[in-house]
Amino acid sequence: MNPEAPALAWWHWLGGGAVVILSLAASVHAILYKRDPRATVLWVAFIWFSPVVGPLAYLLLGINRIRRRATRKRADLEHCEAPPPLEHCPPPEIPARLEGRAAHLEPLAHLTQRLTGRPLLPGNRITPLVNGDEAFPAMLEAIDQARHSVHLSTYIFDRDPSGLEFAAALERAVRRGVQVRVLIDDAGARYSFPSIFGELRRRGVGTARFMPRFVLLRLAALNLRNHRKILVIDGRLGFTGGMNIREGNRLSRRPRHPIRDLHFRVEGPVVAQLQEVFLDDWAWCTGERLQGPEWFPELKPVGDMLARAISDGPDEELDRLVLTLNGAFAAARRSIRIATPYFLPDATTISALNTAALRGVDVDILLPSENNLPFVQWASTALWWQVLLWGCRIWLSPPPFDHSKLLVVDDIWSFVGSSNLDPRSLRLNFEFNLEVYSPELAGRLTAWFEERRRVAHQVTLEEVNGRPWPRRLRDGIARLATPFL
Repeated sequence: MNPEAPALAWWHWLGGGAVVILSLAASVHAILYKRDPRATVLWVAFIWFSPVVGPLAYLLLGINRIRRRATRKRADLEHCEAPPPLEHCPPPEIPARLEGRAAHLEPLAHLTQRLTGRPLLPGNRITPLVNGDEAFPAMLEAIDQARHSVHLSTYIFDRDPSGLEFAAALERAVRRGVQVRVLIDDAGARYSFPSIFGELRRRGVGTARFMPRFVLLRLAALNLRNHRKILVIDGRLGFTGGMNIREGNRLSRRPRHPIRDLHFRVEGPVVAQLQEVFLDDWAWCTGERLQGPEWFPELKPVGDMLARAISDGPDEELDRLVLTLNGAFAAARRSIRIATPYFLPDATTISALNTAALRGVDVDILLPSENNLPFVQWASTALWWQVLLWGCRIWLSPPPFDHSKLLVVDDIWSFVGSSNLDPRSLRLNFEFNLEVYSPELAGRLTAWFEERRRVAHQVTLEEVNGRPWPRRLRDGIARLATPFL
């Protein structure tokens, strides 16, 4: 008889019991705290069918630590708030300001006001900038004209020719005595190696990382990223949209990996709301709180656009973006135009789009024909039949890859910013968007949309259903991971 056998058996029982307890605890947590039932089912199945690996993966990837961390940190940090605006637009006044064309959008304005707690502000001018060829020179010129402060927040800031141009402009601002603060997401900074942080610090530019992590713990915050793109100059001029700082956005330079995108120049009282969001994020990351007229100067009207900032993140109790989108789809009477690089809507959003189409609303969805993330493209393709079946139209824009994001409703209401139509943007990342009530801006975005649609391929239900079964199986398997993409 082997004298070590009882000891081995004891360790086997102890190890097995520990795995069962860990799997049970992870499953209970997923059932209690996961809001998406599909994600809950997938996590519980993975936990039990992959002993040890499943529970550990859930510990790293499945638990939202941001809400708890944000609540703890923000309890000690007073929210950065702009002074009350000189003028705001209550929802009932929207029809009069837009000459009676937007009475049906009044409930949408009520919704977003309750979601955000921010007023809808008149007197703004918001200008679309197409690709880095228009956006980057405008942003660099604004940085070079800054007199007091430059506040820049971005997801990706590559150390490439375009990134170095921004670094040089920021350095020039520092040398002029301008206060420069640059906030870059820790994961986004690693798209280039070496990262831009060393270059910025060498040039004397004040920087901060959003959610830095040790190497072994980075997976724990893979999705919980700061995806916002905000630039505020002297508290008076803003830029926002979906564009990262990277050479691929400069199509005129014929980069190796060209990227189409949209960005926006923002002027008027709503710039204070961009500043609020940046300063809150900066205070969260650095502990430095900036408040007062030095950072929130008086902003007078410069145009006739009504605008409001809508920020969202995994630390919020309400899904502001999801509720805003579904509210807009419900309010639409004539048309819905969507452009997004990543189309992975949840069941409620699919229902809202289909309901709009069944009501007679023209629903057009513009997607890139070649995605930079093939797995996401496969999962998206597996969902297309669900909207095509009820009358929505899908258009595939030809290369180069189109990273543009916009939503236009009834040629009046526009929703622009950093968020995509996928779970990562709508539930897992920190995003920033603007809602704008303006036929002028909506008209310009509609013209851009129609120009892209004219050269796009319209997807048919027969085409989707006619895919070879190996492709359909591949796409269906990818769709199972939708809650994590």
